[in-house]
Amino acid sequence: MSQQPVALLTRKECFSASHRLHSKHLSDEENAQIYGKCNNPNGHGHNYTVEVTVRGPIEKRTGMVMNITDIKLAMDAVIFKQLDHKNLDKDVDYFKDLPSTTENLTIFIWDNIRDKLKYAELLYEVKVYETDKNSVTYRGPYPYNNNQYLQNKRSAKTSCTNISSDSD
Repeated sequence: MSQQPVALLTRKECFSASHRLHSKHLSDEENAQIYGKCNNPNGHGHNYTVEVTVRGPIEKRTGMVMNITDIKLAMDAVIFKQLDHKNLDKDVDYFKDLPSTTENLTIFIWDNIRDKLKYAELLYEVKVYETDKNSVTYRGPYPYNNNQYLQNKRSAKTSCTNISSDSD
């Protein structure tokens, strides 16, 4: 019995947005220490690149994993209508109480793209490039139910103390 070939299909788009890395759960001093220049009260901007990848069997009749137009429409609804040329912290409700890190932006895009796709189960990966050097890849919820695992494994000496996305 032969199996259908499985392929990864990726669409890439670019958008521009501004933000300020700042957490309401930290003091002003902690925010300045952790986020550095990215905690500038006036914010800063990025030209983000987003790659959305679906994974699935190649359908014999169409020769496609998914119609690329479906991915394009989902990305347009999420990226261009909700994020492009916006201040993430002020214009996107999702970031009202959540730091607008690239990690959180990537999850936002994943969740919203997934809601727009006809075959959401094929969504494999969302990758957001904040700069040419920095990117975040998200493939859905982490398999551990308890964040305590991660907290116990990290210590002040081994965890990153400057998570500023603009760092080299």
